[in-house]
Amino acid sequence: MTYVVTEACIRCKYMDCVEVCPVDCFYEGENMLVIHPDECIDCGVCEPECPVEAIIPDSEPPAEQWLELNREYSANWPNITRKKPPPNDADEFKDVTGKYDKYFSPKGGGS
Repeated sequence: MTYVVTEACIRCKYMDCVEVCPVDCFYEGENMLVIHPDECIDCGVCEPECPVEAIIPDSEPPAEQWLELNREYSANWPNITRKKPPPNDADEFKDVTGKYDKYFSPKGGGS
């Protein structure tokens, strides 16, 4: 089992999860984070840290569609090991739904 980041992270990109990850398995895109599923040790410490509940175990039904996205982009985006500030407008996107189709960026890196 692993944890995955879902679309709730898009345009919010709070990084509280990065601070607590013992194996540094987060990778940073332009406007979201992903977890490398082969590096995640299933400790679960990141899940409660996410203020928008964007991190879920891959055993939950919605996780299936996010597992491959996390796998694909964690292979291409840079690893992130330290918390950075969220985007200035992160709070405006906390409760927005359908963010993947509207805002997802395949670009790596970020602010």
